[in-house]
Amino acid sequence: MHPFPHRYVVSASAEPEGDVAVASAGLEPMRTAPPVEFDGPGDRWSPETLLCGALADCFVLTFRSIARARGFEWVSLDVEVRGTLERENRNSKFTRFDVEARLRIPTGGDAEAAERYLHQAEAGCLISNSLVGERHLAVAIEAIAAAA
Repeated sequence: MHPFPHRYVVSASAEPEGDVAVASAGLEPMRTAPPVEFDGPGDRWSPETLLCGALADCFVLTFRSIARARGFEWVSLDVEVRGTLERENRNSKFTRFDVEARLRIPTGGDAEAAERYLHQAEAGCLISNSLVGERHLAVAIEAIAAAA
């Protein structure tokens, strides 16, 4: 890992109507629009979905790092994030993030360690730690037979 501080540069550009172009050096640009809740088309990433996506992605990458460091075997991890946006004191802000993590481990795997590592991933996720809204984690662990 590179020493801190890390710096990330992203640009956005738009005209009076239409999509917003979001770009960062070395990455594919993406087009965003307001979500349907803000009268957008609902068929593109929005700032709101990008934030929830960043949280889900960070959770998975943090778990992967923890599992690798501990030599923990797992099969797959699905994470769903539900962000709640509310209006408080005339400002809109995310007040709650519900994270649901569904982890599949090999039959005979250590489910107790799996749950502990999932909670460590939530606590260690830099996106989670940068958010103000309440955070709630629900975990489900399933043991599955290895593919033949």
